[in-house]
Amino acid sequence: MHSLNNRSAFFLYMNVGELITQIEDWAPPGAAWEKDNVGLQIGSRGDKLNNILLCLELDDEVLKEAIKKKCNFIFTHHPLIFNPLKKLDFQKDNQAQLIQKLIKNNISLYSAHTNLDFTKDGVSFELAKMLKLRNIKFLELEEGNQFKISVFVPEESADKLSDALFNSGAGIIGNYENCSFRLKGEGTFKGNENANPVIGKKGKVEKVSEIRLELIVDSWNLKSAINAIKKFHPYEEPAYDIYPLKNKNMNYGAGAIGELTNELSEKEFLRHVATSLKSGRLKYCSGTGKKIKRVAVCGGSCSELTNVAINSRADAFITADIKYHVYHDAKGKILLIDAGHYETEIGSLNAVKGKIDKIILKEESIKVYKYSGSTNPVKFY
Repeated sequence: MHSLNNRSAFFLYMNVGELITQIEDWAPPGAAWEKDNVGLQIGSRGDKLNNILLCLELDDEVLKEAIKKKCNFIFTHHPLIFNPLKKLDFQKDNQAQLIQKLIKNNISLYSAHTNLDFTKDGVSFELAKMLKLRNIKFLELEEGNQFKISVFVPEESADKLSDALFNSGAGIIGNYENCSFRLKGEGTFKGNENANPVIGKKGKVEKVSEIRLELIVDSWNLKSAINAIKKFHPYEEPAYDIYPLKNKNMNYGAGAIGELTNELSEKEFLRHVATSLKSGRLKYCSGTGKKIKRVAVCGGSCSELTNVAINSRADAFITADIKYHVYHDAKGKILLIDAGHYETEIGSLNAVKGKIDKIILKEESIKVYKYSGSTNPVKFY
């Protein structure tokens, strides 16, 4: 784990890699959909960081603004490179032309897509805040992306090892860090002629007072946790077990759910959504006809969570790209609203800017801009 502004003494300036490391502490790439393409798409982590431009996706106008504002780091939500590139035709292919311009202008391109969707205070949480919801939580928690590590360590070395594991990202449960369980017991071992035991002598059975130390770790931090055991455990051959878990991960999930301060009629709520999201037009189907209080949201294309929203007793669900038959299935059960893909995701740049502003707090020369235009290709007639 990396704290904000925990700067390396080796750098006289913040570089691209430092910024990426701290963004990924918040929205780790390992939390992304497995087929997604997130992270540094173009550029070098060693480049000095100048100004930063945030946008939902990259196009020619965004790139022009980045160059004008002397930005050498562009953050996008939607990856420019999603599918494998088979060729780069700089005369005919728009994507190739953008890549060429990025390289020529020495601009790094970074994308946080579904990892930002699934992260606390990410896309859906920011959407919920834009709608002025309170008591915001994940609509559906992720599961199956955690492991339990059980490691056996001499009692006098337990604190040193647990600190190393905490620093690797292990021991986080919801809003709590440094979470572990300790059980005292006795370990036995006998080293063969090739062993080099830290305690006792080879060829002799040893009995040692040990601690069974247990921690939970997210799948993307498992390798770092194992490396911490190997580096900080005093034994030549540390004993540890790794168990895959089906636990709900309290810090990562899809969508969000919260409550309005005051109940609204369906008509009043539709007006509230349109105003809050500056949406030109809403598509919807009527719900139960009751007042709207409990509201579920999911930025982007999340209509598959409609039944989750219904089962969570939400009165309304706001998302985008809803298909015709989903409206049929939801009619009379929940006020289902398609507020637009762009409209439900663009607010997430506020959250990203807030995080980056904290990261570069002491870097007065670096400016963070949100793209001043719109990259939304959808128009209404």
